[in-house]
Amino acid sequence: MENLNALLDGFSAILTPGNLLIALLGVTIGTAVGMLPGLGTAMAIALLLPITYGMEPTQAFIMFGGIFYGGMYGGSTTAILLNTPGQSSSVVTVLEGFKMARAGRGGQALATAAIGSFVAGTIATIALVFVTPITVEFAIGLGAPDYFAIMVMALVATASVLGSSRIRGFASLLFGLVVGTIGIDAVTGQQRLTYGVPELANGIEIVTVAVGAFAVGEALWLAARRRNGTDEIIPVGRVWMGKSDWRRSWGPWLRGSALGFPFGAVPAGGAEVPTFLSYVTERRLSKHKDEFGKGAIEGVAGPEAANNASAAGTLVPMLALGLPCNATAAVMLAAFQTYGIQPGPLLFEEQSALVWTLIAGLFVGNAMLLVLNMPLIPMWVKLLRIPKPYLFAGILFFASMGAYATSGQAFELYILLALGLVGLGMRRFGIPMLPMIVGVILGPMAERQARMSLQLSGGDLSGLIGGPVSWVIYGVIAVIALWPLVSWLRRRSRAAKDRELVAA
Repeated sequence: MENLNALLDGFSAILTPGNLLIALLGVTIGTAVGMLPGLGTAMAIALLLPITYGMEPTQAFIMFGGIFYGGMYGGSTTAILLNTPGQSSSVVTVLEGFKMARAGRGGQALATAAIGSFVAGTIATIALVFVTPITVEFAIGLGAPDYFAIMVMALVATASVLGSSRIRGFASLLFGLVVGTIGIDAVTGQQRLTYGVPELANGIEIVTVAVGAFAVGEALWLAARRRNGTDEIIPVGRVWMGKSDWRRSWGPWLRGSALGFPFGAVPAGGAEVPTFLSYVTERRLSKHKDEFGKGAIEGVAGPEAANNASAAGTLVPMLALGLPCNATAAVMLAAFQTYGIQPGPLLFEEQSALVWTLIAGLFVGNAMLLVLNMPLIPMWVKLLRIPKPYLFAGILFFASMGAYATSGQAFELYILLALGLVGLGMRRFGIPMLPMIVGVILGPMAERQARMSLQLSGGDLSGLIGGPVSWVIYGVIAVIALWPLVSWLRRRSRAAKDRELVAA
């Protein structure tokens, strides 16, 4: 009951002209960024971080929440009309959405995506209201060793799951951990990895890392791979659904919501896995199996619902534990730290008004997105006609201005360019970006928890192992680390048996 009263207070705070305007601005930017292939919500929030320094933290996070949800909506439009997903989480939508558009049912595909996103976003945000406080109550009883174990699990899981290989994932994580150690040691006062450069004494700003890796790196990568000519955009038609479409969509919406939320709350879970699982589930349960591969509406409704539900799930560990589960959450965590706010169990006590206003803003933004996406789709499609050179130039301009604004020193621009080139190289060789960002953010936090644990134990390494929670977590880490070896041994054993059968 106390949480519901706090949520009502959040609604009273969000339902003011100024905050509603900021929420509308956030969902508009998010939808636009989500629609433009290659751009992402993480990059948009990173670019806007320096611009929001003069805003109240509550207003800034209302905008960021709107961008987060809006990006999930916008990614489906290009997937359906261009056969090009605006976000990686919309990849599965391409399978049936584009074929529906080719068959003249693009309006129905866009409608089930928009309405399904609204339904799933609402259900998942309601779940966020009830699940997050429970997670906070659990986290309050944890000690420094438990937090260290949780952070190590987040680092290992992120590096292991993402990318085309574990080596690439851990290489990205190692680079992020190294960047996170640059600067003056808070305990000993010694300079680490500054190489006599005074500008590095305060470390590298997280904002600069995020903007350089996501915005500059992505702009350079897209510019390097730009094709001549324009993409063919299929006409939209009337964006609405008939009775049959409604009847075939409501089940996938609910099942997609149930799949997306828990996967979003798991470190490195993301939206890609639940969207694929939703597609497979709907293909098995559908009474129209013959339509799959030719434009089945269930193949759009389910994955889009899972996609948006996972966004709300991502906020549970970020708000309750201070753990980012995807790139956008990592940049939002950096935004909290920029304002001097540390997400975690104490956030709901120290910044209760901000948290509940943010959650209320998600409800309001979700409703705004439905209004924006249903009648205004033809207008949004015009964004796809923006000349790409203008788009890249704008990104680089705002990225440079944002990095310079963090410290007012030209040195930040050199760091920005260097990180942009690193981001370009990582994309070129298939090295995932998220482990690096998570390493920069969680590395210093994990180091602080490890030092606290060792101080309490007098330097004994057993101090890193606390109660049952840390034991369980270290067990999970061992499974994650050893699973490739177990899989390899099983394949080897199976191959040996096959050879014996052939020889016999």
